[in-house]
Amino acid sequence: MQNIEVVFERFAKLNVLIVGDVMIDRYIHGKVNRISPEAPVPIVEFTHSEERLGGAANVALNIKALGATPYLFSVIGQDRDADIFQNLLRNNNLPIQGITLSQKRMTTVKTRIVAGSQQLLRMDTEQTQDLDTELSTDFLKNLAAFLAENTIDVLILQDYNKGVLSEKVIEGVLHIAQEKKIPTVVDPKKKNFFCYKNVTLFKPNLKEIREALPFDIKPDVDSLQNAADYLRNTLGHQATMITLSEKGLFLEDKNAKGRIFPTKNRQIADVSGAGDTVISVAALGIATTLNKDTMAHLCNIAGGQVCEEAGVVPLSIDRLKKEVGSL
Repeated sequence: MQNIEVVFERFAKLNVLIVGDVMIDRYIHGKVNRISPEAPVPIVEFTHSEERLGGAANVALNIKALGATPYLFSVIGQDRDADIFQNLLRNNNLPIQGITLSQKRMTTVKTRIVAGSQQLLRMDTEQTQDLDTELSTDFLKNLAAFLAENTIDVLILQDYNKGVLSEKVIEGVLHIAQEKKIPTVVDPKKKNFFCYKNVTLFKPNLKEIREALPFDIKPDVDSLQNAADYLRNTLGHQATMITLSEKGLFLEDKNAKGRIFPTKNRQIADVSGAGDTVISVAALGIATTLNKDTMAHLCNIAGGQVCEEAGVVPLSIDRLKKEVGSL
């Protein structure tokens, strides 16, 4: 592996633009001691609630935790949850100038009811249709104006199928990035999976490629390489990373065949947000031209660490450095 202190020093010099769907992760905590007489469901006695940044905003938190400077562009509603979301950004020292408020939209909120360590229910408040033409045009203009005045080292497109990354917006963002020669890293979702043309790194997970590709895919090197070849022939990107949950990840590029980088066994508490962490590390790796071994090991460790925490959380740079340093 490359010298890890040098790697983190390089990370700290980077400016990262994150474009995609943002949300609030809300947790309502309580205790369960009895079943409702009205229906066969547990009665949760409320103890406390908390709200965290989710989606592309959690990517911004991870980028910041890694020492780089994040800039976040998205669209939310003009509602009470929008105020909460913006306050969460401020409380985490994240910029808000890239957040567009629209009366036509709803701020996405994932509300989880949790008793002890057990999630009982999740309720989503969301609006998933694509941004309309006017809003898409204004969003791209604002993005272009920002890039005209700021130097960005890598651009992340974080797609949760909530409507911000429509086909028009994806095409527009990639066009601007390619004009300015900014590396692009994509965490795709099903709806617009094949819209991300000619990016630097394409990072689906195994479930997503199984749903998107017209043939069976197994978690072995030959099958994953076959999938990566198909994706490159279709999309024209430079490198493919496929996350494999507890099996680690597969990483390849156009210059060399891929391999599986296994991860170590962990006590998994919650896989929510692990993809946000992996894409953050991978993006900084692309921007600093990390070798594949170092990038894969960092991604595996960082993603594994956040899975040991309950709920959506960003990584801890101190904990990451400690575990990497012990390898």
